[in-house]
Parts: sequence; structure tokens; C-alpha cells
Amino acid sequence: MEHRSKPWHGVMVATALPLRDDLSVDFDGYAAHCRWLVENGCDGVVPNGSLGEYQTLTPQERARVIETAVEVVGAPNVMAGAGAYGAAESRRWAEQAAEAGCGSVLLLPPNAYRADERAVFAHYREVAKAGVPIVAYNNPYDTKVDLTPALLARLHEEGLIVAVKEFSGDPRRAYEIAELAPELDLLIGSDDVLLELAVAGAVGWIAGYPNALPASNVALYRAAVAGDLATALPLYRKLHPLLRWDSKTEFVQAIKLSMDLAGRYGGPCRQPRQPLTDEQAAVVRAATEKALAEGLR
Repeated sequence: MEHRSKPWHGVMVATALPLRDDLSVDFDGYAAHCRWLVENGCDGVVPNGSLGEYQTLTPQERARVIETAVEVVGAPNVMAGAGAYGAAESRRWAEQAAEAGCGSVLLLPPNAYRADERAVFAHYREVAKAGVPIVAYNNPYDTKVDLTPALLARLHEEGLIVAVKEFSGDPRRAYEIAELAPELDLLIGSDDVLLELAVAGAVGWIAGYPNALPASNVALYRAAVAGDLATALPLYRKLHPLLRWDSKTEFVQAIKLSMDLAGRYGGPCRQPRQPLTDEQAAVVRAATEKALAEGLR
């Protein structure tokens, strides 16, 4: 893959992790999955995000996931998830990513409790010591900590972050971030606001549904960031019944089911995630089969 000076740009897939029936990690399967994503136009991968079920992995498994991704797609094209309860542990994961040569790390704010701004700054300062570019991850629903545009601007001003994965779902924030921190890169954080954030100036997408349908999702992203709405909008409408699952609680199970239906191995999840209910599975199945019937891949 070509060298990118800002390797957090483009379609960076938050990779799902294939687990066997006994819930052990299939590392060969994961390597094949990463390879397939890149072959289908994705720019890189984001291992050990919540889509990769990092919270359920042992430290050994988590380290090997990063090593596998680096081996397959090349270190600069890997944005390693560095989420953890404590800043010291997040820093250790960032240091491992730095040693592996990863182009960036994805870092949640402190999420063991509702952290205040002082705690947020201390957390990012500690992890920044690892010396690898940090992409902040704003997910106020799951973390109960909201990285507002004003707070992001201050983190960026201090040199602690290079970009933000925006998962609030509020496209109005894109314009405020651009005003307060024009040099901070905006990355699409949830699949179902892709078009809105692309039009607002996003330069990357930390993506979920390309795990199942990479080619059509990459085509959608490229058209959207180019402002080619004639191509992007019809494709977005077709994909949206799937993309909206990325911001639901059951997003991992939904994406893995779509992978299974698209002829890729998705497989089970580790607890505490439970299988989809029959009703949920029927909705995902119908939307996936419709997309496949329309030629989306």
C-alpha cells in the first residue's frame, strides 16, 4: 500500500474478530479478513476497538491481534485501539503500538466512571507520552464522557490529538469542530451519519459495515467525500438499513451476521454479548439479503 503522511485518513475498518465455536480467536482467519478488506479498497484497519471485542480479550490475545494486523496490512495502516480503564494501561497499549510501528492509536477518554475535564486531560497527556499520533474517540453514550468541540479543540491545541472519531451522531458538531480547531481531522465515527459528516468535511471513516460489504461501502465513502452526491445518495439509501445497526447496542452481532450472509465468516461473540433475538436477526438478514440482491458487495 502507498505511504500516507496521515495514515488515519481514508477508510479504516474497525475490524470484527473471528471467534471459533469454542470462542477461541482464529488468528489465521483474522489475517485473511484484514487482507480481504485491503484488497477490496479499504485503506487500513483499526484492531481492538469495541467491534473487535477488545474488552473480552486476554492481554496476550490483544497483543497478537495487533501483530497480525501489522503483518498483513503494514504497520502505518494500523490504528491500534488503546482503550482501557486506566491511563497507565492505555499508555502501555500505545507503547506496544508505537513499537510495532502503528500509524496511530484510537483512544477513548477515561470510561470507568463519568470523568471530568481534568481527568480527561490527564488521561490523554499520559498516553501521548508513548509518542504515537492519537485519534480521540468521542462516544458519549457508552463512556458517559462527552468530548465536546470545545474540549477537543483544547486537546488538539495542546498537541495531544491529531483527529477525532465522532460518534455523537450529531452532524452539527462537525462545523463547530472545524471552527474551533480547523487543523483537527474529523473522522466519521458511526456508519449511519457517513454522508452528513463527509459533506461537512470528514477526511476519514472508522468503519463498521465494510467488514461485510467493503467494495460498496468504499465506493460510497469515496463518492461522499468527493461531493459526488449523484453517486453517493442512492448508494447511501440502499446501505442505510444496514449502516444504522452500527450505532445500535447489538452492532457487533449484526455486522457478524451480515458477514456470514455475505459469504465471509462472522461467527459468534464472547459474553456478555448475547446472540441477536430472532426479531433482530430477521431484520438484519432481510436488509443484508436485499443489499446482496441489489449487487452490493
